Amino acid sequence: MSPAHDPGPAHDPSPVLTRRTRWAVGSAVVLALLFAGAATVASARDDGAPAAAPRARSADAGFARDMAVHHQQAVEMSFLVRDGTQDEDVRRLAYDIAQTQANQRGMLLGWLDLWELPKTAPDGQGPMAWMEEAGDSHSGHEMHGMAGMDGMDRDGALMPGMATRTELGQLRAARGKQAEILFLQLMTDHHKGGVAMARGCAERCTVPVEKRLARGMVEAQQSELDLMADMLAARGAAPRS
Repeated sequence: MSPAHDPGPAHDPSPVLTRRTRWAVGSAVVLALLFAGAATVASARDDGAPAAAPRARSADAGFARDMAVHHQQAVEMSFLVRDGTQDEDVRRLAYDIAQTQANQRGMLLGWLDLWELPKTAPDGQGPMAWMEEAGDSHSGHEMHGMAGMDGMDRDGALMPGMATRTELGQLRAARGKQAEILFLQLMTDHHKGGVAMARGCAERCTVPVEKRLARGMVEAQQSELDLMADMLAARGAAPRS
């Protein structure tokens, strides 16, 4: 009988393999959160929500629809920079953003299902129309002139702060420090638009759990804006004007 095969001494996986494995697992977690988030929304009925579901043209429904689209692009940009850099700080930030916004996106879409409302805007209502109904508010002024407020598709940038198709292509092709700076600049713009949208919901939405989510988005994204400003400065760059 031949002797048993000796696998040899154990050794640690290479750093590259470890990073790839971590992000592969992270991708699976993000996808799982999309479904897990939707499964948690049933609690909205027991959280002070109005007896009647919001209308399709309400701020509650409009914010849920628009922010779900907005978050989807943030997740996409996070995975693009993952492939463009090996910088652990940027990759860690990108993973945190992807995880958080995928989870929130699942919640927003789940609420639309709970309210039996479509995930697309009613006929004649473009992106951000729910914000324009009260344009004299503080957040309405913040939104003025930002991409998407006139209902036009500006190279794919349907809503405030969203990157254009051209910019996404540039991020997809960028590598190293160039990718890091472009991601941080694009995500800074994205967060600024998201903060203005979330403030709009905090003012206009009527479902308490959705208003709390919006306020939490403002706080979290403001903190990440400060972090990204520091990360840009460390790379000799700054947010775009």
